[in-house]
Amino acid sequence: MTSRTPARLFSRLTPSTERTLADVLRTERAGGILLLIGTAAALIFANSPLSDAYTHLSEITIGPHALHLDLTVADWAKDGLLAIFFFVIGLELKREIVAGELRKPATAVVPIVAAIGGMAVPALLYVGVNTFFDGGSLDGWAVPTATDIAFAIAVLAVVGKWLPNALRAFLLTLAVVDDLLAIIIIAVFFSNDLHFEWLGASLACIVIFGLLLRKGWNSPWLLFPIAFASWALMHASGVHATIAGVALGLMVPAVARKGERTSLAEHWEHVWRPVSAAVAVPVFAFFAAGVAIDAEALSTVAGDPVAHGVIAGLVIGKPLGIVLATWLVATFTNAKLDRGLSWLDVTGMGMLAGIGFTVSLLIGELAFTDPDRVEAVKLAVLFASVLSAVLGAALLFFRDRFYRKLYERRSTPVPLPSNRMAKPHDLAKSVGVDPDEVGVEEGGEETSPH
Repeated sequence: MTSRTPARLFSRLTPSTERTLADVLRTERAGGILLLIGTAAALIFANSPLSDAYTHLSEITIGPHALHLDLTVADWAKDGLLAIFFFVIGLELKREIVAGELRKPATAVVPIVAAIGGMAVPALLYVGVNTFFDGGSLDGWAVPTATDIAFAIAVLAVVGKWLPNALRAFLLTLAVVDDLLAIIIIAVFFSNDLHFEWLGASLACIVIFGLLLRKGWNSPWLLFPIAFASWALMHASGVHATIAGVALGLMVPAVARKGERTSLAEHWEHVWRPVSAAVAVPVFAFFAAGVAIDAEALSTVAGDPVAHGVIAGLVIGKPLGIVLATWLVATFTNAKLDRGLSWLDVTGMGMLAGIGFTVSLLIGELAFTDPDRVEAVKLAVLFASVLSAVLGAALLFFRDRFYRKLYERRSTPVPLPSNRMAKPHDLAKSVGVDPDEVGVEEGGEETSPH
């Protein structure tokens, strides 16, 4: 009776995921830098003599009153530009579901379970903190559940040159699932005064958008007005308008037609990702992250259970939930970590997932109406995201050095006795590396960390 070979967590990538990973690493690195610049600019403006001008700019109202589109500049950034960001997320989801890591249950279960754990534990920590201390509020339970893929990938690109690509793909896929769950949370828990007639009209536009794409009608002059109408109607319905962006992305075909080299979803993701990373998210950060940092604000954060819950959820809850969920999959299913990987790698990725920022700031603004509490939540998200980035970068930098030394050792020719053939297992021993750590079985093949 033959034994069943255990599945290896983070071992191989599908071709679609490899292309997605390359696209993300190419554009999100620059996007993360621009996001950081937008955040720094917001903090500088909000804490300088230009703070009044910054506030005035944010509150300028633009747009027609029809469908409640007379919005402030800050609201246009939050509800309008972020729809582009969520549209790209929709395209990513469609590709991952049809041709990527989420296509097969065996590979999809790990990031899905990890994302659920990485959202449930932070929410529980937040609820625990705000239940135990007086003055807390359970309204912000969803704030620490989100992961900012742009910041996380940017940090990973700086410190993780030698890390296995499968770990990078794990972070990407986990963040995509995390975004999907955050979208569901926004749609279910942060929609108010629902107008089902406008919601129905928006859904009708989204369906028409999808049908036209299936017929091969890809003209932007036809599709853009329908997409904008679906967004405007979704905004008028009381459901957060960014949900329309996700729904539109999910309507785009993710399988290449006859005569096409790539699917329309892959092509549009390549086109719109730079717009999202370089324009939509940094501009949103500029208007969302502008919070005054002074003694009074820091005192408020220090004494606010909501801020404590957000920080605990992102810094502690995220890595704890992701590692615990992944450990449960590895323990109770026929799946093991790939040879050469350690739980330190997974922990480092979990720490980077604690960079909540973009979606956390959005949920914070949706969850609270008190301006002082919104400011406290923003400061807490900023502090927790920076701390998570520093901790995750430090651990992954240490692991990156390990993988670099491992690669250099394996790349150095080592003479072996002439009476035996040079096998990977012998080569590993000859350079002083544990064969099991490298991923080599005696008489077997070598598994590269890349």
